[in-house]
Amino acid sequence: MGREDKKVDIHSLKRILRFTAATLTVTSLFFTFPVIGGVYYGESVENAALFVAVLFITSFLVFSLFAEEKPRLDIKEAIFAVNLIWLSVSLAGGALLYIITQIPFYDAFFEAVSGFTTTGATIYEDIEALPKSALIARSLMHWLGGMGIVVLAVGLLSLINPAGSLTLFKSESTGINLEKPTPKIKETAIRLWIIYIALTVFDLLALKLAGMPFFDALNHAFSTVSTGGFSTKNASLGAWGENSAVIWITTVFMILAGTNFIAHLRLLSGDWRGYASVEVRWYLGIFILLSTALWLIRPQTAEDDALARSFFAVASILTTTGFVVEDYEQLGHVTVALIFTAMLIGGCAGSTSGGVKVIRYLVLFKNLSLQIRQTLHPLAHISLSIDKKRISQNILSKVSGFFFIYAITTAVLGLFLYGNGHDFLTSVSAAVATVGNIGPGFSMAGPTESFYIFSPAEKVVLAIFMIVGRLEFYTIFALFSKELYKRF
Repeated sequence: MGREDKKVDIHSLKRILRFTAATLTVTSLFFTFPVIGGVYYGESVENAALFVAVLFITSFLVFSLFAEEKPRLDIKEAIFAVNLIWLSVSLAGGALLYIITQIPFYDAFFEAVSGFTTTGATIYEDIEALPKSALIARSLMHWLGGMGIVVLAVGLLSLINPAGSLTLFKSESTGINLEKPTPKIKETAIRLWIIYIALTVFDLLALKLAGMPFFDALNHAFSTVSTGGFSTKNASLGAWGENSAVIWITTVFMILAGTNFIAHLRLLSGDWRGYASVEVRWYLGIFILLSTALWLIRPQTAEDDALARSFFAVASILTTTGFVVEDYEQLGHVTVALIFTAMLIGGCAGSTSGGVKVIRYLVLFKNLSLQIRQTLHPLAHISLSIDKKRISQNILSKVSGFFFIYAITTAVLGLFLYGNGHDFLTSVSAAVATVGNIGPGFSMAGPTESFYIFSPAEKVVLAIFMIVGRLEFYTIFALFSKELYKRF
């Protein structure tokens, strides 16, 4: 029995390494684009090209070495693989930025994690001084991480993350149900990529037609559709603050990217019902309500388009993109309160956005309403449903657990930063912004500031919490469970 267990362990390790190597191989191919861009703009990228070549050869050799292993992973193997993948691509991305921009590796690691998790928090103080190759690399990391998280969820995270976006209503309720749109995970993933690429191209073309230079339009399209937030300008979208067309175009595509991608997928078959779901309706309703409120209370000036800026600011934070047109902290406490509200909500399940997600709030509040009704009518049998589909007690428990672990994780990070000497608003908002993969917070972590102010140790901790938030906690915290290691 002992020998058999050992053999299983070895094959499990091989499958994990094979899956990770495959991901790194694909990632290294995408890393050639910053190198090509650097060559086009006359930059010295020889070292970066050498690194990308070594990364590709090494990862491809590892993948080939274990090619005889079956491609499917069980739940325990998937947990290890997903965590290893996120760590590996982040280290690889950090190495690439370290080589190109010659910053300390902990800074490069933070930036890469922020890119792949689509957080958008940056340590660079002068974005416009960066080489074009670095700007392309940052935006490309966003783009890969944005769809990567959805595809991983479709193909893998749905098995291992019980409170994740895709399994939230699997079988018992609505949300994202793989079996309905397409019968095969591979087919679903391919269609999602088609939609993702199409949205990126349409955004690129629209921004170019609105007057944005091609290089900037490409990078902002990458960052917008992935709800990432990295920009090519120090002022972010504020560099085009007087161009209302650019602001509205970016707003529309941020909202589309923050919408359930299965709704977009169903549209390919002429089915509009995905956009009529309760979650999407509430998502759009919250967006319109907060945007209108911000527009009504903000100072009205003839110098700017207040309506466009208000809707843009809410869309940017609600979808966890993190683009900035202006310093909203200067618009008063009510504005900050509205922005913070959007920060705590997030986009739809199955989108590229981070945060808590609208659907979880719907489940929580419907459960609260149910409990009140049950108190008034103790003998009645009252069930909870969304989109005419019953929500089981198991789902309610998972959602409640998610809120608890989200709050505890954010509080721990906030206390860590506060204990290190940062002011309360900086600590709390930075914690919410990183765990929720939002980007900008308030005070010293505000929309016009940089995360450069944090110490090397704090940056590493913040980077880890970005990954924790992006994988929605359970995937990483499962590593500390004794149950995971039993008979594995």
